[in-house]
Amino acid sequence: MLAVLERESPEVADESLPDARLKLLFVCAHPAIDEQARTPLMLQAVFGLDAARVASAFLVAPATMAQRLVRAKQRIRYAGVAFEEPGPRELPGRLHAVLEAIYAAYGTGWEATLGPDGDDGPASVADPYAGFAEEALYLAGLVAALLPGEPEALGLQALLGFSEARRAARLDDAGRFVPLVAQDTTRWDHARIAAADQALWHAAQRQSPGPFQLEAAIQSAHCQRAYRGSTPWPAIAALYEALMQVAPSIGSAVGRAVAVAEAGELARGLALLDALAPAAVASYQPFWVARAHLLALTGSPGDARRAFERALGLTRQRSLAAHLRARQAALPPA
Repeated sequence: MLAVLERESPEVADESLPDARLKLLFVCAHPAIDEQARTPLMLQAVFGLDAARVASAFLVAPATMAQRLVRAKQRIRYAGVAFEEPGPRELPGRLHAVLEAIYAAYGTGWEATLGPDGDDGPASVADPYAGFAEEALYLAGLVAALLPGEPEALGLQALLGFSEARRAARLDDAGRFVPLVAQDTTRWDHARIAAADQALWHAAQRQSPGPFQLEAAIQSAHCQRAYRGSTPWPAIAALYEALMQVAPSIGSAVGRAVAVAEAGELARGLALLDALAPAAVASYQPFWVARAHLLALTGSPGDARRAFERALGLTRQRSLAAHLRARQAALPPA
């Protein structure tokens, strides 16, 4: 099994799943594999991410993730599990782990579109994971087509569609990072937004909301700025509240806090951030960006400056780091 997973271009005879990597994703979602190890294993064995990138996606130290992956492979070997392509009836039970892996792969590709990591080296050097966004989009669309009755598959397709629609606006013509709320909506792909909204609408007809559908709904709400001229923050805050009920995470908790603050409850938003466990957010860069932003809004430039410093220490992308430095420099004296 391990040899099959590690091959660059695996061959699978059965054509019931029409893409070799998609087949391996469903194979890696075997119920005999520890649930927490399935998605990381897919990212390494199928997408080829190294342990450091996989660890980054799951907010753990690279050494910790490397150990998890080694233990997972050892358990697979010792258990002697027969890994075969699952039949149609087995696909829904394995779907969530596959969708998580595709989403994480897209996130890796999304980061790569922000430019090279670090402060050294030529800006022209391409990130080896730059093509992951397109590959994830393709796989998400394929899963949704193969399992049209699964609303979460449609939800992921919509979520990636909304995000990809804004690709051209993430950097300005000078290569500077532009945050979502400041992006030029005329540079968004409105046809892609419409297609994503259609996929989300079809998912909603199943009346079985899940995390990918809720995340897609949040992104759809952000896209409304292109048509209404403003961001519907109260609606976004409500969607984050629902997401926290279905799939609580550090990312959704930070997003909720920012949405609550932007919806007019600044003190509550900051309190929601400060209530998060320090160990959980110590190395989570979006938390420090969010905290710096809210502290600046509350008129606490000294604390905001320190939060920006923490965020900068956790930022790899050159364009994003430059943006954060500019925001830090624009703070008034403490």
